[in-house]
Amino acid sequence: MSATIQYIARKEIDIAKWNKCIGSAENGLIYGYSWYLDHMAENWDGLVLNDYEAVMPLTWRRKYGFRYLYQPSFCQQSGVYGEKKAYQSQVPGFLSAAQQAFRFIEICLNFDNAHAGTLAKNNFILPLNKSYERLYKDFKYNLKYDISKAQKEALSYHTLSDYSKAIALYRIEYGKHFMHVTKADYNRLHNLCGYLYNRGDLIVRATGSGNNLLALSLLLYTNGRLYLILSVTLPEGRRLRANHFHINALIKEFSNRALILDFEGSDIPGIAHFYKNFGAVNQPYYYFRSNNLPRVVRWLKG
Repeated sequence: MSATIQYIARKEIDIAKWNKCIGSAENGLIYGYSWYLDHMAENWDGLVLNDYEAVMPLTWRRKYGFRYLYQPSFCQQSGVYGEKKAYQSQVPGFLSAAQQAFRFIEICLNFDNAHAGTLAKNNFILPLNKSYERLYKDFKYNLKYDISKAQKEALSYHTLSDYSKAIALYRIEYGKHFMHVTKADYNRLHNLCGYLYNRGDLIVRATGSGNNLLALSLLLYTNGRLYLILSVTLPEGRRLRANHFHINALIKEFSNRALILDFEGSDIPGIAHFYKNFGAVNQPYYYFRSNNLPRVVRWLKG
């Protein structure tokens, strides 16, 4: 059968077939599901191979009269999803189809979409299908030292149901470092968390000392993968190494299960080093950019 890639508007997409493709894909990620895109993207359409054998979300905006592809906040990876035999040779075709529809593209392809001209970006993951003791053996020495110091501070690790608090604290502590993330983006994330909370697929954990909150994490769950979408350490928590204690407790809680802890980054050296200390391995994804705007407006997007 010849490969046919179609551009399909969101309102015309067969959502059942789309989500089935994502759910059964060897590289299926939460960011590809229709409900995730509906919550987090300003607009989206899709490219579809034959009868939904592989799909590619097209998250778009409009500026200066042009539609362009962008990567929504809290949506780390996109690109082509499906069974490898269906899409492996089709990634160039999908990107070509996207370039025909959009004059400017700035997106991130998923970990299985390596393509010439893309830039690899770090994403660390930790398979949890071992006992905690086995996982702990792979922790780096300095991390074990920091955990032991934190454990002497009488810290507590517990469930927190208030995801709104987690989002608000993240915005207070780190918002100034991510100025591209807008109030509307945080509102979208809040609504997504409400959706997942009602499905039982939202996990919020906190570490504290007495009544003082020191660190917390917000994770999204689907298809055996835990996505660390937000992680916050408060000033006093940094002094007490609360985040070392917290991530260790999180790993211990979910160890010995057929799960992958997805740290969601990072290219920041200090954060990358922190994740690697837990024995996490890099599963890079790929930044793709294309600028075919007319010369008179090309400079506006660099």
